[in-house]
Amino acid sequence: MSRQSKRVVVALGGNAILQSHQRGTAAEQQANVAATAAQIGELIEAGWEVIVTHGNGPQVGNILIQNEEAAGIVPPMPLDVCGAQSQGLLGYFLQQALGNQLRVRGIPRQVATVISQVVVAADDPAFMSPTKPIGPFFTRERAERLKAERGYMMVEVGPRGWRRVVASPDPKAIVERDTILGLVQAGVVVVAVGGGGVPVTADPEGGYRGVEAVIDKDLAGQRLARDVGATHFLILTDVERVMLDYGRPSQRPVDRLTVREAREHLAAGQFPPGSMGPKVEAAVRFVEAGGDLCAITSLHQAVDALRGTAGTRVVPDNAPVDSRPPCSPRGTTGHQNSGRRETAFSG
Repeated sequence: MSRQSKRVVVALGGNAILQSHQRGTAAEQQANVAATAAQIGELIEAGWEVIVTHGNGPQVGNILIQNEEAAGIVPPMPLDVCGAQSQGLLGYFLQQALGNQLRVRGIPRQVATVISQVVVAADDPAFMSPTKPIGPFFTRERAERLKAERGYMMVEVGPRGWRRVVASPDPKAIVERDTILGLVQAGVVVVAVGGGGVPVTADPEGGYRGVEAVIDKDLAGQRLARDVGATHFLILTDVERVMLDYGRPSQRPVDRLTVREAREHLAAGQFPPGSMGPKVEAAVRFVEAGGDLCAITSLHQAVDALRGTAGTRVVPDNAPVDSRPPCSPRGTTGHQNSGRRETAFSG
């Protein structure tokens, strides 16, 4: 689909909703989300059409703990249902906070959350080797019982005990794509594909069914960004820039990566699969599919990242090297190259 010059998908990391030192009360999460919404409000006020997606790791983990603790009283829900619950929980927090920001700024726009299903392949190799830990820690005895009674795959995770692991398949399509796009085109600020979306597989009759898996939120986010015609994809995490040689004396931050450079670093193992790897992979996929720019940075650098003055920018191989922000959503500046720009906004 055609790409809109003012459209950006913002993928929020877990720290935008819950800090590592916090217990996870509703009040704590809502306060964090309010601060996050203020950053997003700046983007909207600057003229960007913003679509928000987010992680859900701590929240779905807590829901799973609640399921286990109350299993003798009420039936526990399967993982896909827990994921949908977390989308509703976090969508409510974000929807309310963003709506409050828009009212304060005098922007007459609505906010809506779309509970999103994401199609995965039933024969995805990830289902043969589950690796994604979820939920609480268990004793060996409890882990063996869960494996026998429910068929869970359990692994020992250090001294804290055993955890369930599930597959993390690749996202293929978003079921609610047209609904999300219609809302965006109507001027609605949309929250969608939370936690990577609820993973589903297609049946021969054209229907869908949930599967027990977890989709990486950044890989799902790039799929969302492509589907809504965004030119920009913003991955917000707990670091300001991507690092090369992380943890070594030669560690150094990177301001800019072309797709080719990013692919080379991924192949060389520079970015661990459990942390920065999926983020860089998501950035590369988005730009390879025609996106102008993906920036990876911290929440508080979000505005500057789209100005081109912060974060790590992943750009097309033919993007011009230019220290100035080449483009604004309210107009264009800078140099064009084969119809593609490394774009940003001026503020």
